[in-house]
Amino acid sequence: MPHPSPTRASPLPPRDGVDAAWIRFPDNSPWKTVGDAIFHRYPDHWDRFSARLANGDVIDAEGKAVAHATPVVNGMTLYYYRDLPDETPPPRGIHVLHQDKNLVVADKPHFMATMPRGRHIRYSATVLLRQQLGLPELSPVHRLDRPTAGVLMFATNASVRAPYQQLFARRAVEKMYEAIASAPGQVEFPQTVRNRIVKVEGNRQAAITDGEVNAITHIELARLLSETHALYRLTPLTGRTHQLRIHMNSLGLPLIGDDLYPDIKATATDDFSAPLQLLARSVTFVDPISGSRRSFTSEQTLDFVQKPR
Repeated sequence: MPHPSPTRASPLPPRDGVDAAWIRFPDNSPWKTVGDAIFHRYPDHWDRFSARLANGDVIDAEGKAVAHATPVVNGMTLYYYRDLPDETPPPRGIHVLHQDKNLVVADKPHFMATMPRGRHIRYSATVLLRQQLGLPELSPVHRLDRPTAGVLMFATNASVRAPYQQLFARRAVEKMYEAIASAPGQVEFPQTVRNRIVKVEGNRQAAITDGEVNAITHIELARLLSETHALYRLTPLTGRTHQLRIHMNSLGLPLIGDDLYPDIKATATDDFSAPLQLLARSVTFVDPISGSRRSFTSEQTLDFVQKPR
Protein backbone atom coordinates (compact mmCIF):
# COMPACT_ATOMS: atom_id res chain seq x y z
CA MET A 1 0.00 0.00 0.00
CA PRO A 2 1.12 3.61 -0.51
CA HIS A 3 3.28 5.29 2.08
CA PRO A 4 1.38 7.94 4.12
CA SER A 5 4.04 10.69 3.95
CA PRO A 6 4.03 12.82 0.79
CA THR A 7 6.86 15.25 0.13
CA ARG A 8 4.44 18.15 -0.42
CA ALA A 9 1.54 19.31 1.72
CA SER A 10 -1.58 17.22 1.30
CA PRO A 11 -4.78 18.99 0.20
CA LEU A 12 -6.59 16.70 2.65
CA PRO A 13 -6.16 17.63 6.33
CA PRO A 14 -5.51 14.92 8.93
CA ARG A 15 -8.67 13.05 9.91
CA ASP A 16 -8.87 11.87 13.54
CA GLY A 17 -5.16 12.68 13.80
CA VAL A 18 -4.21 10.49 10.80
CA ASP A 19 -2.66 11.97 7.65
CA ALA A 20 -4.17 11.17 4.29
CA ALA A 21 -2.40 8.47 2.28
CA TRP A 22 -1.05 9.16 -1.18
CA ILE A 23 -0.08 7.56 -4.48
CA ARG A 24 2.45 9.10 -6.86
CA PHE A 25 2.67 8.02 -10.49
CA PRO A 26 6.05 8.20 -12.27
CA ASP A 27 6.70 10.13 -15.43
CA ASN A 28 5.80 8.26 -18.61
CA SER A 29 3.45 5.86 -16.86
CA PRO A 30 2.41 2.99 -19.17
CA TRP A 31 -1.17 3.36 -17.95
CA LYS A 32 -3.31 6.08 -19.47
CA THR A 33 -6.10 6.37 -16.88
CA VAL A 34 -6.13 6.56 -13.09
CA GLY A 35 -8.29 3.45 -12.86
CA ASP A 36 -5.92 1.34 -14.97
CA ALA A 37 -2.85 2.62 -13.13
CA ILE A 38 -4.25 1.85 -9.68
CA PHE A 39 -5.61 -1.55 -10.77
CA HIS A 40 -2.22 -2.71 -12.04
CA ARG A 41 -0.30 -1.18 -9.15
CA TYR A 42 -2.53 -2.39 -6.29
CA PRO A 43 -4.60 -5.31 -7.63
CA ASP A 44 -5.20 -6.78 -4.16
CA HIS A 45 -6.88 -3.53 -3.07
CA TRP A 46 -8.70 -2.73 -6.29
CA ASP A 47 -12.26 -3.17 -5.02
CA ARG A 48 -11.77 -0.60 -2.28
CA PHE A 49 -9.95 1.82 -4.58
CA SER A 50 -12.65 1.43 -7.22
CA ALA A 51 -15.30 2.41 -4.68
CA ARG A 52 -13.26 5.43 -3.58
CA LEU A 53 -12.90 6.59 -7.18
CA ALA A 54 -16.62 6.12 -7.83
CA ASN A 55 -17.50 8.13 -4.71
CA GLY A 56 -15.12 11.00 -5.46
CA ASP A 57 -12.95 10.14 -2.45
CA VAL A 58 -9.62 10.28 -4.32
CA ILE A 59 -8.33 13.77 -5.10
CA ASP A 60 -5.36 15.29 -6.89
CA ALA A 61 -2.84 17.81 -5.59
CA GLU A 62 -5.20 20.67 -6.46
CA GLY A 63 -7.99 19.20 -4.34
CA LYS A 64 -10.10 18.01 -7.29
CA ALA A 65 -11.74 14.58 -7.29
CA VAL A 66 -10.50 12.11 -9.89
CA ALA A 67 -12.39 9.20 -11.45
CA HIS A 68 -11.59 5.90 -13.14
CA ALA A 69 -11.25 7.59 -16.54
CA THR A 70 -9.18 10.58 -15.41
CA PRO A 71 -5.99 10.72 -17.53
CA VAL A 72 -2.68 10.04 -15.79
CA VAL A 73 -0.19 12.91 -16.13
CA ASN A 74 3.53 12.93 -15.38
CA GLY A 75 4.30 13.14 -11.66
CA MET A 76 0.63 12.90 -10.69
CA THR A 77 -0.03 12.52 -6.96
CA LEU A 78 -3.38 11.39 -5.55
CA TYR A 79 -4.63 11.56 -1.97
CA TYR A 80 -7.26 9.64 -0.01
CA TYR A 81 -8.19 8.56 3.51
CA ARG A 82 -7.23 5.01 4.45
CA ASP A 83 -9.44 2.43 6.09
CA LEU A 84 -7.92 2.01 9.54
CA PRO A 85 -7.22 -1.45 10.97
CA ASP A 86 -8.70 -2.72 14.21
CA GLU A 87 -6.22 -2.17 17.03
CA THR A 88 -5.78 -3.13 20.65
CA PRO A 89 -4.70 -0.10 22.70
CA PRO A 90 -1.46 -0.40 24.69
CA PRO A 91 -1.96 -0.91 28.43
CA ARG A 92 -0.67 2.59 29.22
CA GLY A 93 -1.42 5.95 27.66
CA ILE A 94 1.03 8.64 26.64
CA HIS A 95 1.89 11.43 29.09
CA VAL A 96 2.94 14.98 28.18
CA LEU A 97 6.05 16.14 30.06
CA HIS A 98 6.25 19.59 28.46
CA GLN A 99 4.39 21.76 25.96
CA ASP A 100 5.12 25.20 24.52
CA LYS A 101 4.30 26.90 21.21
CA ASN A 102 7.08 25.06 19.36
CA LEU A 103 7.74 21.83 21.21
CA VAL A 104 5.89 18.96 22.86
CA VAL A 105 7.85 16.43 24.91
CA ALA A 106 6.03 13.21 25.77
CA ASP A 107 6.71 10.11 27.85
CA LYS A 108 5.92 7.27 25.44
CA PRO A 109 4.97 3.90 26.95
CA HIS A 110 6.14 0.52 25.76
CA PHE A 111 4.15 -1.03 22.87
CA MET A 112 3.25 2.32 21.28
CA ALA A 113 4.51 3.23 17.80
CA THR A 114 5.93 6.71 17.31
CA MET A 115 4.33 7.23 13.87
CA PRO A 116 1.20 5.67 12.37
CA ARG A 117 2.43 2.70 10.34
CA GLY A 118 1.01 -0.65 9.26
CA ARG A 119 -1.14 -2.14 12.02
CA HIS A 120 -0.38 0.65 14.50
CA ILE A 121 -2.32 3.76 13.52
CA ARG A 122 -4.93 4.99 16.01
CA TYR A 123 -2.80 4.30 19.07
CA SER A 124 0.47 5.67 17.74
CA ALA A 125 2.00 8.49 19.77
CA THR A 126 1.61 11.02 16.95
CA VAL A 127 -2.08 10.35 16.35
CA LEU A 128 -2.98 10.26 20.05
CA LEU A 129 -1.19 13.54 20.80
CA ARG A 130 -2.65 15.29 17.75
CA GLN A 131 -6.10 14.46 19.06
CA GLN A 132 -5.33 15.04 22.74
CA LEU A 133 -3.68 18.45 22.20
CA GLY A 134 -5.64 19.66 19.17
CA LEU A 135 -2.45 20.02 17.10
CA PRO A 136 -3.09 18.53 13.63
CA GLU A 137 0.43 19.39 12.37
CA LEU A 138 2.23 17.81 15.33
CA SER A 139 5.05 15.54 14.15
CA PRO A 140 7.98 13.75 15.83
CA VAL A 141 11.48 15.15 15.34
CA HIS A 142 13.07 11.79 16.12
CA ARG A 143 11.81 8.25 16.69
CA LEU A 144 11.65 5.58 19.35
CA ASP A 145 10.97 1.98 18.33
CA ARG A 146 7.55 0.67 19.33
CA PRO A 147 8.98 -1.57 22.11
CA THR A 148 11.05 1.27 23.64
CA ALA A 149 9.56 3.60 26.24
CA GLY A 150 10.61 7.09 27.26
CA VAL A 151 11.21 10.69 26.20
CA LEU A 152 9.98 11.57 22.71
CA MET A 153 10.04 15.07 21.17
CA PHE A 154 7.54 16.59 18.73
CA ALA A 155 7.40 19.83 16.75
CA THR A 156 4.02 21.52 17.08
CA ASN A 157 3.90 22.60 13.42
CA ALA A 158 5.78 22.26 10.15
CA SER A 159 7.47 25.67 10.39
CA VAL A 160 9.58 24.65 13.41
CA ARG A 161 10.16 20.98 12.59
CA ALA A 162 13.45 21.31 10.70
CA PRO A 163 15.47 23.08 13.45
CA TYR A 164 14.62 20.36 15.98
CA GLN A 165 15.22 17.55 13.49
CA GLN A 166 18.63 19.02 12.73
CA LEU A 167 19.59 18.70 16.40
CA PHE A 168 19.37 14.93 16.05
CA ALA A 169 20.96 14.89 12.59
CA ARG A 170 23.94 16.84 13.98
CA ARG A 171 24.11 14.62 17.09
CA ALA A 172 23.59 17.73 19.21
CA VAL A 173 21.23 15.96 21.64
CA GLU A 174 22.63 14.23 24.71
CA LYS A 175 20.57 11.05 25.12
CA MET A 176 20.67 8.66 28.05
CA TYR A 177 18.88 5.31 28.21
CA GLU A 178 18.37 2.73 30.92
CA ALA A 179 18.14 -0.99 30.27
CA ILE A 180 17.82 -4.24 32.18
CA ALA A 181 19.79 -7.32 31.20
CA SER A 182 21.57 -10.18 32.91
CA ALA A 183 24.17 -9.35 35.55
CA PRO A 184 27.55 -8.57 33.96
CA GLY A 185 29.44 -11.64 35.12
CA GLN A 186 32.94 -11.31 33.65
CA VAL A 187 32.05 -8.34 31.42
CA GLU A 188 33.75 -5.19 32.67
CA PHE A 189 32.09 -1.78 32.86
CA PRO A 190 32.18 1.05 32.03
CA GLN A 191 33.10 0.46 28.41
CA THR A 192 32.46 1.96 24.99
CA VAL A 193 31.32 -0.31 22.16
CA ARG A 194 32.40 0.76 18.66
CA ASN A 195 31.57 -1.12 15.48
CA ARG A 196 29.64 -0.98 12.22
CA ILE A 197 25.91 -1.77 12.12
CA VAL A 198 24.06 -2.37 8.84
CA LYS A 199 20.33 -2.87 8.35
CA VAL A 200 19.33 -4.75 5.21
CA GLU A 201 15.91 -3.84 3.83
CA GLY A 202 13.41 -6.63 4.39
CA ASN A 203 15.32 -8.10 7.33
CA ARG A 204 13.92 -7.34 10.78
CA GLN A 205 17.35 -7.56 12.37
CA ALA A 206 20.30 -5.26 11.85
CA ALA A 207 23.78 -6.74 12.18
CA ILE A 208 27.37 -5.92 13.09
CA THR A 209 29.64 -6.10 10.06
CA ASP A 210 33.18 -5.26 9.01
CA GLY A 211 34.00 -1.76 7.87
CA GLU A 212 34.14 1.81 9.06
CA VAL A 213 32.70 2.38 12.54
CA ASN A 214 29.24 3.99 12.45
CA ALA A 215 27.83 2.95 15.84
CA ILE A 216 29.21 4.01 19.23
CA THR A 217 27.63 3.45 22.66
CA HIS A 218 29.05 4.15 26.11
CA ILE A 219 27.71 1.65 28.65
CA GLU A 220 27.87 1.79 32.45
CA LEU A 221 26.64 -0.57 35.13
CA ALA A 222 24.13 1.49 37.12
CA ARG A 223 23.44 -1.10 39.81
CA LEU A 224 22.78 -4.77 40.43
CA LEU A 225 19.08 -5.56 40.80
CA SER A 226 19.62 -9.13 41.97
CA GLU A 227 22.14 -11.93 41.64
CA THR A 228 20.97 -12.47 38.08
CA HIS A 229 19.98 -9.06 36.68
CA ALA A 230 21.33 -5.53 36.51
CA LEU A 231 20.36 -2.02 35.44
CA TYR A 232 22.62 -0.42 32.83
CA ARG A 233 23.03 3.18 31.72
CA LEU A 234 23.56 3.57 27.97
CA THR A 235 24.69 6.72 26.17
CA PRO A 236 24.53 6.45 22.37
CA LEU A 237 26.91 8.70 20.46
CA THR A 238 25.38 7.65 17.14
CA GLY A 239 21.88 6.57 16.16
CA ARG A 240 21.87 3.37 14.13
CA THR A 241 18.83 1.09 13.93
CA HIS A 242 18.55 -1.05 17.10
CA GLN A 243 22.00 0.15 18.14
CA LEU A 244 21.56 -0.21 21.90
CA ARG A 245 19.97 -3.64 21.64
CA ILE A 246 22.68 -4.87 19.28
CA HIS A 247 25.53 -3.50 21.39
CA MET A 248 24.23 -5.08 24.59
CA ASN A 249 23.67 -8.36 22.76
CA SER A 250 27.22 -8.21 21.39
CA LEU A 251 28.46 -8.27 24.99
CA GLY A 252 26.45 -11.41 25.69
CA LEU A 253 23.87 -9.35 27.61
CA PRO A 254 20.71 -9.17 25.47
CA LEU A 255 18.01 -6.96 26.94
CA ILE A 256 15.18 -8.56 28.85
CA GLY A 257 12.07 -8.71 26.67
CA ASP A 258 13.95 -8.34 23.37
CA ASP A 259 12.11 -10.30 20.68
CA LEU A 260 14.73 -9.60 17.97
CA TYR A 261 18.16 -10.16 19.54
CA PRO A 262 19.82 -12.56 19.63
CA ASP A 263 16.96 -14.47 17.98
CA ILE A 264 13.65 -13.42 16.45
CA LYS A 265 10.78 -14.57 18.63
CA ALA A 266 7.17 -14.70 17.47
CA THR A 267 5.09 -12.35 19.61
CA ALA A 268 1.48 -11.32 19.00
CA THR A 269 0.98 -7.57 18.55
CA ASP A 270 -1.50 -7.55 21.44
CA ASP A 271 0.81 -9.46 23.81
CA PHE A 272 1.85 -6.83 26.34
CA SER A 273 3.14 -9.24 28.98
CA ALA A 274 6.91 -8.84 28.48
CA PRO A 275 7.95 -5.28 27.56
CA LEU A 276 11.43 -4.64 26.25
CA GLN A 277 13.46 -3.36 29.18
CA LEU A 278 14.74 -0.25 27.44
CA LEU A 279 13.82 3.29 28.50
CA ALA A 280 14.85 6.59 26.91
CA ARG A 281 15.48 8.22 30.28
CA SER A 282 16.52 11.75 29.27
CA VAL A 283 17.41 14.20 26.52
CA THR A 284 19.46 17.40 26.92
CA PHE A 285 20.08 20.00 24.21
CA VAL A 286 20.34 23.68 23.38
CA ASP A 287 16.99 24.79 21.97
CA PRO A 288 17.60 25.91 18.35
CA ILE A 289 14.89 28.59 18.58
CA SER A 290 15.24 30.04 22.09
CA GLY A 291 18.94 29.29 22.59
CA SER A 292 18.30 27.99 26.11
CA ARG A 293 19.68 24.71 27.43
CA ARG A 294 16.87 22.25 28.07
CA SER A 295 16.62 18.83 29.66
CA PHE A 296 13.67 16.45 29.92
CA THR A 297 13.46 13.23 31.95
CA SER A 298 11.07 10.30 31.75
CA GLU A 299 8.88 9.66 34.78
CA GLN A 300 8.67 5.93 34.03
CA THR A 301 10.67 3.15 35.63
CA LEU A 302 11.69 -0.23 34.29
CA ASP A 303 9.92 -2.99 36.19
CA PHE A 304 10.34 -6.27 34.39
CA VAL A 305 8.69 -9.63 34.73
CA GLN A 306 10.69 -12.25 32.86
CA LYS A 307 8.32 -14.42 30.84
CA PRO A 308 9.34 -17.95 29.86
CA ARG A 309 9.89 -18.30 26.12
